[in-house]
Amino acid sequence: LSSPANYTTHKYELTQPGAVRSAVGNSATISCRTSQNVYSSNYLAWYQQRDGETPKLLIYWASTRASGIQGRFTGSGSNSDFTLTISGVQAEDAAVYYCQSGHYINSQYVFTQ
Repeated sequence: LSSPANYTTHKYELTQPGAVRSAVGNSATISCRTSQNVYSSNYLAWYQQRDGETPKLLIYWASTRASGIQGRFTGSGSNSDFTLTISGVQAEDAAVYYCQSGHYINSQYVFTQ
Protein backbone atom coordinates (compact mmCIF):
# COMPACT_ATOMS: atom_id res chain seq x y z
CA LEU A 1 0.00 0.00 0.00
CA SER A 2 1.16 3.51 -0.68
CA SER A 3 -0.09 6.89 0.40
CA PRO A 4 0.55 10.50 -0.60
CA ALA A 5 3.43 12.22 1.14
CA ASN A 6 1.07 14.67 2.83
CA TYR A 7 -1.21 11.97 4.20
CA THR A 8 -1.18 11.63 7.96
CA THR A 9 -2.56 8.71 9.93
CA HIS A 10 -3.82 9.45 13.43
CA LYS A 11 -4.11 6.57 15.83
CA TYR A 12 -6.47 6.77 18.77
CA GLU A 13 -6.44 4.12 21.44
CA LEU A 14 -8.88 3.36 24.22
CA THR A 15 -7.92 1.51 27.36
CA GLN A 16 -10.53 -0.32 29.44
CA PRO A 17 -10.18 -2.91 32.21
CA GLY A 18 -10.36 -6.53 31.13
CA ALA A 19 -13.11 -7.36 33.61
CA VAL A 20 -14.94 -5.80 36.52
CA ARG A 21 -16.70 -7.88 39.15
CA SER A 22 -19.36 -6.71 41.58
CA ALA A 23 -21.90 -8.37 43.83
CA VAL A 24 -25.58 -7.62 43.28
CA GLY A 25 -26.48 -4.43 45.12
CA ASN A 26 -22.96 -3.07 45.16
CA SER A 27 -21.44 -0.48 42.85
CA ALA A 28 -19.24 -1.17 39.84
CA THR A 29 -16.83 1.27 38.25
CA ILE A 30 -15.49 0.89 34.71
CA SER A 31 -12.73 3.14 33.48
CA CYS A 32 -11.94 4.34 29.97
CA ARG A 33 -8.76 6.16 29.08
CA THR A 34 -8.11 7.67 25.67
CA SER A 35 -4.67 8.16 24.16
CA GLN A 36 -5.58 11.72 23.18
CA ASN A 37 -8.09 14.19 24.54
CA VAL A 38 -11.58 13.84 23.11
CA TYR A 39 -13.34 16.57 21.19
CA SER A 40 -14.77 19.37 23.34
CA SER A 41 -13.41 17.55 26.43
CA ASN A 42 -16.52 15.36 26.71
CA TYR A 43 -17.16 13.62 23.39
CA LEU A 44 -17.36 10.13 24.85
CA ALA A 45 -20.15 7.55 24.86
CA TRP A 46 -20.77 4.34 26.76
CA TYR A 47 -22.55 1.28 25.35
CA GLN A 48 -23.85 -1.88 26.95
CA GLN A 49 -23.92 -5.13 24.99
CA ARG A 50 -25.61 -8.14 26.51
CA ASP A 51 -24.88 -11.57 25.14
CA GLY A 52 -26.60 -12.07 21.80
CA GLU A 53 -27.86 -8.48 21.59
CA THR A 54 -26.78 -5.37 19.73
CA PRO A 55 -25.00 -2.61 21.67
CA LYS A 56 -27.26 -0.19 23.53
CA LEU A 57 -26.30 3.44 24.10
CA LEU A 58 -26.16 4.26 27.79
CA ILE A 59 -24.33 7.57 28.05
CA TYR A 60 -23.32 10.30 25.60
CA TRP A 61 -21.40 13.56 26.04
CA ALA A 62 -19.56 11.73 28.85
CA SER A 63 -22.35 12.17 31.40
CA THR A 64 -25.74 12.46 29.67
CA ARG A 65 -27.98 9.41 29.97
CA ALA A 66 -29.65 8.20 26.81
CA SER A 67 -33.43 8.03 26.73
CA GLY A 68 -34.83 5.30 28.96
CA ILE A 69 -31.57 4.62 30.79
CA GLN A 70 -31.93 4.23 34.53
CA GLY A 71 -30.35 6.70 36.91
CA ARG A 72 -28.08 4.11 38.45
CA PHE A 73 -25.88 4.43 35.35
CA THR A 74 -23.64 7.46 35.73
CA GLY A 75 -20.92 8.73 33.44
CA SER A 76 -18.20 11.13 34.48
CA GLY A 77 -14.81 12.43 33.40
CA SER A 78 -13.30 14.72 30.81
CA ASN A 79 -10.49 15.04 28.29
CA SER A 80 -8.90 11.59 28.36
CA ASP A 81 -10.07 9.96 31.58
CA PHE A 82 -13.65 8.71 31.93
CA THR A 83 -15.67 6.48 34.22
CA LEU A 84 -18.94 4.60 34.06
CA THR A 85 -20.42 3.85 37.47
CA ILE A 86 -23.27 1.42 38.00
CA SER A 87 -24.91 1.87 41.39
CA GLY A 88 -26.92 -0.95 42.87
CA VAL A 89 -25.74 -3.53 40.38
CA GLN A 90 -28.41 -5.97 39.21
CA ALA A 91 -28.01 -9.40 37.64
CA GLU A 92 -29.26 -8.01 34.33
CA ASP A 93 -26.24 -5.69 34.21
CA ALA A 94 -23.97 -8.60 33.31
CA ALA A 95 -22.72 -7.45 29.92
CA VAL A 96 -19.81 -6.05 27.97
CA TYR A 97 -19.43 -2.28 28.30
CA TYR A 98 -17.71 -0.24 25.61
CA CYS A 99 -16.60 3.35 25.48
CA GLN A 100 -16.39 5.24 22.20
CA SER A 101 -14.53 8.50 21.77
CA GLY A 102 -14.81 11.27 19.22
CA HIS A 103 -11.98 13.52 18.08
CA TYR A 104 -11.63 16.48 15.73
CA ILE A 105 -8.47 16.60 13.66
CA ASN A 106 -7.65 18.31 10.37
CA SER A 107 -11.23 19.60 10.08
CA GLN A 108 -12.62 16.07 10.34
CA TYR A 109 -14.42 14.15 13.03
CA VAL A 110 -12.84 10.82 13.92
CA PHE A 111 -14.64 8.20 15.99
CA THR A 112 -13.15 5.11 17.57
CA GLN A 113 -14.84 1.78 16.94
